[in-house]
Amino acid sequence: MPWANALMAAPSWRLGSTPAVPGAPPPVDSRAVRLPRLSWPLSPVPVVTKYFDAPETPYGAGHRGVDLAAVPGQEVLAADAGVVVFAGVVAGRPVMSVDHDGGLRTTYEPVQPSVAVGEQVYRGQVLGTVLAGHPGCAVAACLHWGVRRGDEYIDPLALTVEDGEYRLKPWGGGP
Repeated sequence: MPWANALMAAPSWRLGSTPAVPGAPPPVDSRAVRLPRLSWPLSPVPVVTKYFDAPETPYGAGHRGVDLAAVPGQEVLAADAGVVVFAGVVAGRPVMSVDHDGGLRTTYEPVQPSVAVGEQVYRGQVLGTVLAGHPGCAVAACLHWGVRRGDEYIDPLALTVEDGEYRLKPWGGGP
């Protein structure tokens, strides 16, 4: 196949990337940036009532966060240190967003805020309280918790570390 020879003859840098300049540092793949570990926004560690479901397209269907079982009035905690960048209503629901180092933004809803936009918050600080009325919540109240880096939604559970014991499970993947 003629195209196979073209691929084999391609330079050592990745196709579609900028070739290395002698003496310059290698390009950084933004997807390879190590993301911080986040703490749970509710205490004690809550039950997940609905899991993350990444959309196939930017405007496609999906669930861009997780829903956590809560009780109305339960304190919502900052998942990491950051700055409150939004506290208001979106589509009729009270939402809060906090920007963190590494380009992450966490979002919490429905929340009655106790902090103001522009306020610096620390990990574990009370941001507000959970309100009842999250659509599709099967318990008294649910906190929808989302994480985004730029335009990419990330599963919050992939960034969360629970205190306690960890066990490795067998993996049936490749060699």
